[in-house]
Amino acid sequence: MKRFLARGAAIAAFTLQALTAHAAALPGPLVDSQWLADHLADVQVVDVRGSAKSWTAAPEVETDAKTGKRKLVEVGGHIAGARLLEMGKLRGERQIAGQTVKYMIPEQAVFEKTVQAAGIDAGKPIVLVSTGTSAETTDEALRAYWQFKVFGDDQVAVLNGGMADWLVAGRPVTTEAGASRTGTWVATADHSARYFASSDDVAKAAAAHSATLVDARDSQQYHGLSKRDYVFGYGHIEGAKQYAPDLMTKTEGGAVKLLSPATYRALMTAQGIDPSAPAITYCNSGHLAAGPWFVLSEVLKNPNARLYDGSMHEWTLEKRPLAGAVPLQ
Repeated sequence: MKRFLARGAAIAAFTLQALTAHAAALPGPLVDSQWLADHLADVQVVDVRGSAKSWTAAPEVETDAKTGKRKLVEVGGHIAGARLLEMGKLRGERQIAGQTVKYMIPEQAVFEKTVQAAGIDAGKPIVLVSTGTSAETTDEALRAYWQFKVFGDDQVAVLNGGMADWLVAGRPVTTEAGASRTGTWVATADHSARYFASSDDVAKAAAAHSATLVDARDSQQYHGLSKRDYVFGYGHIEGAKQYAPDLMTKTEGGAVKLLSPATYRALMTAQGIDPSAPAITYCNSGHLAAGPWFVLSEVLKNPNARLYDGSMHEWTLEKRPLAGAVPLQ
């Protein structure tokens, strides 16, 4: 993969972050709503959404008259002071081996400009917040987390349960759009070799059995009964193990949360995936693949987990072989 960063800019940006990041160390890759409420002044809250429509809409939460438990009906609003990153602006087209591949991580300069336009600064820890209403929306924050890691930012965490959990807990939100501003965030390193897998990397891993290929799609797509319109073949990459979205989360009061490390370890093993062995995750476009990648790399601390950004879109665009397509009768 093409190198993202000039050495001089990396050194300067790294120095800035090193001097300031110690002010509010994150407890890990995940934080809960209580921790975030206690540390709002110490972090940058960055809301990652597929659509900005709900940003200024009022939330809907119901309270059970008998038990007093709150249940989310509709996410709306945001945490005061949060910055908005629209998911569609975080990905784009790249030219790879003569092909136009969609939904890819952008070049470093483009990513920096997008993050800065959202008002995000260098040197202050970031907590990414999804809507928290499904595994798919949770993966929006996990995908953004992966991109920040590729570009060298290690002071990033994800709010477990997202806005949904924040609302169910009865914490305050605002529907004010907020003033726009330009932030100072810059990439500090190129960690593509650590986190990014190319088509050739996947092909070599499949041939040599040097890494487990983890398919993060649902069973119909994995077995070739259906596909997305931007994927040009049915089935999965030969030898891949499935880890479907419904094994990623649990729901509490309408808020979708990640599971415990022990539960993920057991589920991965049950799917034939060694959680400590080298792995490459993929899906249709690199979105859902962020889920099992995050579990393996960040939750289970596997240092050899990468994400195949092009996923089935790029693989089938390049007319590479597939397996497991079930003939329809």
